[in-house]
Amino acid sequence: MEPLPELVGTVHIILGPYRGNPVALYMLQDGSICQIAPRIYPWNRTVGIGDTPNRAAADFENKWKQAGLADEMYTGPHWEGGIKPEKPKPPPKAAAPPAAKPEAKVNTQASVPGTPATSTASNTPPPPKTDDTAPKETPAS
Repeated sequence: MEPLPELVGTVHIILGPYRGNPVALYMLQDGSICQIAPRIYPWNRTVGIGDTPNRAAADFENKWKQAGLADEMYTGPHWEGGIKPEKPKPPPKAAAPPAAKPEAKVNTQASVPGTPATSTASNTPPPPKTDDTAPKETPAS
């Protein structure tokens, strides 16, 4: 005997030539496959398929949005029985580059035998800059 369909939700078309009563959505569960679809023409071509009712509901919503009706022409789908459509996982973000580890300062001169270790940092301030383009003053005689 074929499994009986279970009412799981509705879609109400409010504008256009098919407006009227809500369209019932039925689920058939056959083993590990769930199928959700309306049973009325022309909407019975839209079938959501998934391994759980929630994934089938999400697949149905995606296919329903691609069926050619504008968003303002219908309301729903409205789900019953605790069905919450599982949205697909967002694509993984690009991995951030690993944090640069601070490099240890190595005194290369100290490692060479026979050379004294000297500090490369100088505590003396740099000489002041002079402007060579300014006219030089000549002493008046």
